[in-house]
Amino acid sequence: MSDPKSDASDTAVEESQTDAVSRRARGEFVRGVSGFRNVLGEDPDFPAEPDRYHLFVALNCPWCHRVTLARNILGLENCVSMDVAFPNRTLDDDPVASGLWEFNPGRVATLTGTPLPECTMETATGKQFRLAKQIYEAEGSKETSLPILYDKKTKRILSNESAEIIRMLNRQAKPLGSRLSDADRPDLYPMADGDAPVREEIDRLNELIYNKINNGAYKAGFSSRQDVYATAFENYFAMLRTLEELLASDGRPFLVGETFTEADLRLFPTLYRHDPVYYVRMKLNGARIMDYAHLWRWLCRVHALPGVASSNSLVHCRQGYFGRSWNNVVPLGPLHPITYPEAYDHPDLAQT
Repeated sequence: MSDPKSDASDTAVEESQTDAVSRRARGEFVRGVSGFRNVLGEDPDFPAEPDRYHLFVALNCPWCHRVTLARNILGLENCVSMDVAFPNRTLDDDPVASGLWEFNPGRVATLTGTPLPECTMETATGKQFRLAKQIYEAEGSKETSLPILYDKKTKRILSNESAEIIRMLNRQAKPLGSRLSDADRPDLYPMADGDAPVREEIDRLNELIYNKINNGAYKAGFSSRQDVYATAFENYFAMLRTLEELLASDGRPFLVGETFTEADLRLFPTLYRHDPVYYVRMKLNGARIMDYAHLWRWLCRVHALPGVASSNSLVHCRQGYFGRSWNNVVPLGPLHPITYPEAYDHPDLAQT
């Protein structure tokens, strides 16, 4: 049997950290590497059991959105508990530090003028930590990121790599206590011998989608150099055209064919954010997803799947991305031809 930790690492497409400091200094956005990489159900310290594991997430974060999508689509809402951070990090006057994820349900969003009902206190550690940073510090780590998959029994972080978390939830959905039968629960990454071609296609798409779309949006939006931004912009829209052509080639409903897979799950959070957020905030104003007829219908098709719409909130997304801009003002649109997320209920809006 191969080492389960090495198997787990195959699920993440990580960015090279070579020369990361100087690359950042030259204006490039370089994503770091997650440090907690235990394997649920294979590591003896972390057996798959119902009601044992917990997720810490922020709904504006697309990497967290992957995880909340998997939780809902796999029917794990009732057996994997979850806390939700406020979509903006702590401010300069925070007694610990600025720029940290905070569990503070009383904090007021500038967009709504009220607290956000999805936000929670921290409920899993028994310490009622206010900051995600404190969850890491309890294990001697200096990391601060979300999502976190946490073991409530041992009070330990199992994983903070979203790509690996969704793969583990899929593999262990039944022993974790999924409310869905085997027949009704999608298999995001089928492991049967005959499914090797499907896995190869998922892996191929995952790598392209991560580099050009998921991380590509951040490469564009957070670059501080025009040429670096332009390259990311061009790569992003070239990949959208490639995906449009893939869906158009044979009328397939999902990226790999007739069934929803991990490739669809990993693409969805970015495209869900594109028209109402990334078009402006990430300077990705080359086109809307609505301008790609097949991709728009795909986006609406996925949004209509059970559990998908409730896995996230565009209020959190707008607040999280624009609320950290220089003036903290959140745009109210788009309003035409219809508001979002209501637009996702209208595949007929696709521009043909």
